Amino acid sequence: MTEPNRADLRQLASELRKLHKLLIDCQSRVFGAVGTPFDHLQLVTTHPDFAWLRILSEFMVEIDERLDEEAAPSDEELAAFRTTLEQLIGPAPASQPAFREKYLAALHDSPELTIQHGALRLALGKLQRRPA
Repeated sequence: MTEPNRADLRQLASELRKLHKLLIDCQSRVFGAVGTPFDHLQLVTTHPDFAWLRILSEFMVEIDERLDEEAAPSDEELAAFRTTLEQLIGPAPASQPAFREKYLAALHDSPELTIQHGALRLALGKLQRRPA
């Protein structure tokens, strides 16, 4: 049962990367022109207007680090990833209210992001949910 867990977590990571890119694109449009790709990278990694996205970036790193481990993720680990992400994007109560507010505003403004949110929810739905 653990190899399907790895595949499900990989799929979630893939959909999350796509979502993250769209969120950066949305925030970049709000921010305005920035110059070179290097300037844009500096902006994304250091400017306060992009700080809310770092929460998602750090979560993605956690998933990638877990996928790099030899052992496949357990059901409990998948449940923890699911809970953490649902606390960021919903429907669970928000663990980071400022992130949730900006995320929902971006969903409202971007049809592409809304479609990707749906793809992420489908991938998230594959993760095992442990009984409480």
